[in-house]
This record gives sequence, C-alpha cells and structure tokens, in this order.
Amino acid sequence: MRATRALIHLDRLARNIALVRGRIGPGPLICMPVKAGAYGHGAVAVARAALAAGVRYLAAASLEEGAELRQAGINAPILLLSQASPGDLPEAASLGLIPLVSDREFVSAAASAAGAAAGKRLAVHLKIDTGMGRLGCTPEEAPELAAFIASKPSLQYAGTATHLAAAGSAAEGDLRYTRDQLARFRAAVEAIRRAGVDPGIVHAANSGGVLLHEDSWLDMVRPGLLLYGYSPLGSPPGRPEPQEPRPEPLMELVTNIVALKHLRRGEPVSYDRIWTAPEDTTIAVIPVGYGDGLPRALSGRLQVLVQGRLYPQVGRICMDQCMLNLGPDAAIPRWERLTVFGGAAPDAADLAAQTGTIPYEITCGISPRVPRVYC
Repeated sequence: MRATRALIHLDRLARNIALVRGRIGPGPLICMPVKAGAYGHGAVAVARAALAAGVRYLAAASLEEGAELRQAGINAPILLLSQASPGDLPEAASLGLIPLVSDREFVSAAASAAGAAAGKRLAVHLKIDTGMGRLGCTPEEAPELAAFIASKPSLQYAGTATHLAAAGSAAEGDLRYTRDQLARFRAAVEAIRRAGVDPGIVHAANSGGVLLHEDSWLDMVRPGLLLYGYSPLGSPPGRPEPQEPRPEPLMELVTNIVALKHLRRGEPVSYDRIWTAPEDTTIAVIPVGYGDGLPRALSGRLQVLVQGRLYPQVGRICMDQCMLNLGPDAAIPRWERLTVFGGAAPDAADLAAQTGTIPYEITCGISPRVPRVYC
C-alpha cells in the first residue's frame, strides 16, 4: 500500500450521527448524502456504516452512484438528488432508486420508464424551488404537479423536498431568507394536501437547517457536512458562535517521509524557486502532491504534523511530492509517519480557509489513487 493514504474513521461517523439524532429527537428520519464517493470518503463503506448507525435513507447524485450502492448489496432507499436524464430512468426504476422530479415532461418520462420496468412502481419525490434557484418547480406549480404525479399508476408519490440556500449562516439576512424559504415550502405542502394529494415524506433541512432552524426538520433531514465532521456555521462579526453539536472529521490524510536532504543557506526548493533556505536546514520529502488532491494553492501555507509538532511545507507543491522544512536541528528519521490533515493536525476546514473554499472541496479532491483505509 502507498505511504500516502486516507484514514476514514467510521467510529466518528457513528458519533456524528448520534449527535444529529440527539439534536433532532427520535421523530425525523436521517438521509445521508453519499454522492461523489461520499465526498471523497468512499461511498459503499460510508453508506454501510451510516445505515448500521441508524440512517434510513441515502442520497446519490447520479444513476451510476446509485447503481454502485445497489451492486454492493445496499437495499436502503436512495434518493437521486441531481437531475437524471430520461435514458437513466428505466435502470433507475429497476434498481429502485428515487429520482427528484420537478416538471411534467420529466414526470411523464418517469412514468413511462416505470411502466416498462416489468410493472414496477417508481417512487419519486417532488422538488420545489423555494429560493435556491436551481432545480424544482415553483411553489405555485406544486399542487397541480403533485396531482399529475399522483395520477400516474406507475409512479408512487413518496415525498416532497426543497433545498435551503443559506441555512448554514447565522447572519440576520440569511436567517430571514431561510425562514422565508421554509414559509413558502410549508405553504406549498399545505396546498398539495388541499388538492387531495398526500405529500409523502416532507424534507428540507441540510446541516445548517439541523443546527439553526428547528422548523426545517419536518419528516426527514439531509445533513451532509455535519455527518462528515464539519460545521457549516461561521461567526458573523460581533455575534458569538451559536451553540451546536461538535462533529468529528472522518478523514485523516497520512503519509511518511521518504527522503531527507540537507540544504545550505540560500539553496532553493522545488519549482520556480519561490523558497530558499534561510539557514542550513533539513528538508523532508513526502510523497503527496496535487495529483493526490493536495491543493497547489497551499504551497508555503501548509503545516504538517510530525511527532506532535507542526512543520511548514516549503516551495511549490508538486504533482506527487512536496517538501517540509524540519529546521537545522532536526532529529526526525527517514520513513517517519506524519499527518497532512485531520486527527491532531489542522483539518480540512483549516485547509479550506487558507485556500478560500469549503471542506467538501478538500475531501472530494483527494484522488482515487490515494487508498482509503477504514478504521
């Protein structure tokens, strides 16, 4: 196995699920998104662990992702969160995947595909756009579209969903916007009921909704970020951080020192000579780079944990390697194990803050060539 590997702590996942369950109480179901390879953590292993810890629904982005879970013997309900193509619908029906629908054309295509799939009814959830500006019908269109779905014998109207655009922010304007989204969603669901249609499982809450908007919990919640170990909440200026569960990051990227080099003062390291040794020093070469998903934008910013101490990465991060400055008095041996992020080292949220992105982009970016080891 490569020295560079991603340790995935599934015991932490179970504790994160317990945190969410403790917050929302026994009523709402929990749906865990495992799209994009469970955000870089490995979809099958994470899905199995999540279901064992009490998650009832999974969510994928594509037919291929749903099929991977089914091929692994996972029989739990799986939502398809992104817009499927009509050509995917027959297989989705045969696999028992649950697409989101939001217009008559796609509902008709889903009904036809389900009718052709050996008479199987295809469960679908109606998606309503209450302010995300992405997928979904308008709240005003929802009652008529719900009735249209319910009229199709080959379809099962199993749920109604929306997605919250700014629920992870405690800024007053974003709190107001989320409250408005939820009000529009509740009104649309009530209009569906008045039209004589059962809306099925009603769901809206993402991680931010779980933390800040109790009225978003409804019949099911869909926390992603929280379950993978990160909070979406920031602290607006002058406002204390809200009380929240403290999730534990699942992923820890580790590797080993593969070479040690002694540099004289003034000698450069890596491409473009952006760093030169300020004194005689020891450089450690580690086998991880942007080809493994370590952002090149972290060059000169990354701090790596070795023997309980943080050491700076220096010079450009290369495709397959990068270098650490161990200092003039280094006594660290070759082949020593170290932590690039996670565990006792800065985590993916810290790396994301340094590069102006989000933790998901860091964990999703860890290359498939990095083995995942489940702990």
